[in-house]
Amino acid sequence: MANADITATQSTANMKASAPNLDFFGARVVSHPNEVPDFVRSTHQRLVSNAPPDDRMLMDILRLTEAHPAHVAVTLLRCAPSCDRAATIMWRTIASSGTAVEKVLPTLLCVLEDWPLHRVSTSDGNRMRVFALAATRVVWEILRLPWCPASFVEYSPRLLVALLFQVFASTLDMTKEVNTFWRGCQEQLSLPISINRCSIPFLPCSQGRSQCSQHDLGFALPAHRFAVQTMRALFRHLRCLDLLVAMERKHGWDTLLCADTHHYAMGLLAREMHCTSNHLCSCIALRLLGLLSTQEPRWDLPFLAFLVEVLECHDMREWSDSALEIISRRLQSKSKEKRHLALRGLVVLSKDPSLVRRGQQLKLHWGKQPLGLGWLRDADGKAVALILSVFLNELHDRATLISSPTALQLAESLLPLFDHVSLCAPSHSHRVWPRHFVPCGFSGLCPGGPGKTIACSFPLSFQQEKNHVHLLSICLFQAVMELVMDKGKKPLKKHVSQSLLPLFFHCHDENRQVAEAAPGLGTGTRLLCPELRCHLHISAALQASRETLLCAAKFLKRRRLKQLVKKEQLWKFVECLLAEDRSRAAEHLRQALPYLQSPQEPLREAAIRFMGRYLRRQQEETWLIYKALQDLTDDISPAISSLALQTLQLLRGAQRAPYSSGFRRCKTTSRRVGVGSQCGSLWKSMNN
Repeated sequence: MANADITATQSTANMKASAPNLDFFGARVVSHPNEVPDFVRSTHQRLVSNAPPDDRMLMDILRLTEAHPAHVAVTLLRCAPSCDRAATIMWRTIASSGTAVEKVLPTLLCVLEDWPLHRVSTSDGNRMRVFALAATRVVWEILRLPWCPASFVEYSPRLLVALLFQVFASTLDMTKEVNTFWRGCQEQLSLPISINRCSIPFLPCSQGRSQCSQHDLGFALPAHRFAVQTMRALFRHLRCLDLLVAMERKHGWDTLLCADTHHYAMGLLAREMHCTSNHLCSCIALRLLGLLSTQEPRWDLPFLAFLVEVLECHDMREWSDSALEIISRRLQSKSKEKRHLALRGLVVLSKDPSLVRRGQQLKLHWGKQPLGLGWLRDADGKAVALILSVFLNELHDRATLISSPTALQLAESLLPLFDHVSLCAPSHSHRVWPRHFVPCGFSGLCPGGPGKTIACSFPLSFQQEKNHVHLLSICLFQAVMELVMDKGKKPLKKHVSQSLLPLFFHCHDENRQVAEAAPGLGTGTRLLCPELRCHLHISAALQASRETLLCAAKFLKRRRLKQLVKKEQLWKFVECLLAEDRSRAAEHLRQALPYLQSPQEPLREAAIRFMGRYLRRQQEETWLIYKALQDLTDDISPAISSLALQTLQLLRGAQRAPYSSGFRRCKTTSRRVGVGSQCGSLWKSMNN
């Protein structure tokens, strides 16, 4: 059997070097197309019986394949689905002719793409279905040849997409019929069934052929792993060795074989392919774009992950309108991962200048469909950051101003997001992200492989992801103030006034992680105002907060507050705010209380100092009320005098009760730790 294989290989190699004209032998191989299946089966049986293949037999196979490629391919797949020794000789003979393999390859691709069984009829009326894995087996054998047919290079994008689809399908949809077929193929060749084998060397050996163990190991693998190995063999023939090394190093192939991580592996494959073979990457993306635009296949999540990663490629810009239509449809998907990928795609498209030039700006609806403000309330933190980035990019490129209703809805939705980050940090034991949370910057599995922790591979930490939401919400709030129409400014003043104190507190945000996350902001986001450009050491959150606070003071036309922000006299800003907004003192107190629980020490300190100033002003107002009531105790009306006296008693009791009990606890604690003498200085520091 080994000698026959060697003879066949040598014969096909000689024919490849100098193949005679197809008309050399003159006579036709068959007299009618209906005879093609019988001739193919007869030739296969002759080779099965160990008859040595001669040149006439091999040339008949080539001539018949070029005349009837589909019938020859389907018949051979039916009579030898496992691609035994005899079928291997016939397929290699076909591969030796560029014309023959080019005509056969479309039929093989149709079978590959039709999982799990391809329905087709041959010239003899046979309608027996063909297994898609049988075509994969043929592709594997052809790729084991020392050369790669030119048509395989030409059809490589479609072939890779078909193999990827087969990986996804065979992972989740391995029917009993297909599983029985695959096991039968393994038993027929007496090969061990190794479920846990995963890695096969992909580099060629010194003789120019794949290592001798690849044939056995590849066919002994489960179906989905075998499809991956076939795809790796194709990449090797395409000279994508850097891609293979990168995917192997980052455990990308293992990730591709797991149903829950298909889309992560596809994103990794797209990024690596973009770096090593940009043209191939674009061709595959266009192929996926066509599949996603005509239908919504079951495996659209991994395909969408690949597409999103390559949207920034120059070759994809002319297809941005089609990509926008496809991505917009996935925004309403029930799958969280699909929604996240769709939002990532919108972020990329919202920065595409070609869309703006062609007048195809994103049509964002501020209601609920397809991307509206309701998402800011319903979405998770990762989705909120993506939505805010889309809004920022879109507003930056708009030629018109924001209408009054839209501005009011935006302001109302953005104010709660100012504290989306700082009050819920894991470092302060308030909230912990779930383990399945995966940031958008995922770049491959850790060296430990599947099942190991992958947090070490994230470019942004969880806290940075949340800080990003904080930055984007503040910057978008500033854009709303700058772009709202004139008639919408008056209704917006209420929300802008409510933002003053939160923005003041975030002016004390010195989190360095925020500064590292700042480069991820959308196009056109301005973090520094001209008055603050000298402070390069301060964090991005501090810069954004001060700039937005200055914009808010200008919007409200409060000159004194504006001057204090410019001079960075923030505590005088608070004094002025409390003095001018006496009617809103209780609201200011409610806004300040949550900052006492902030994980950042500067914010907690700012909140405590604010309480000191608030209480000092309240003391002054309480003294005025107390003095006025004291004067009324001598009123000429006994009823008024009695009511004033009762009110004074209530006021004294309200002041004494909470203070006295708290002071006793503080006094007891102070005696224990020996810091009783510091109580007076503490009160003074709160008011400085």
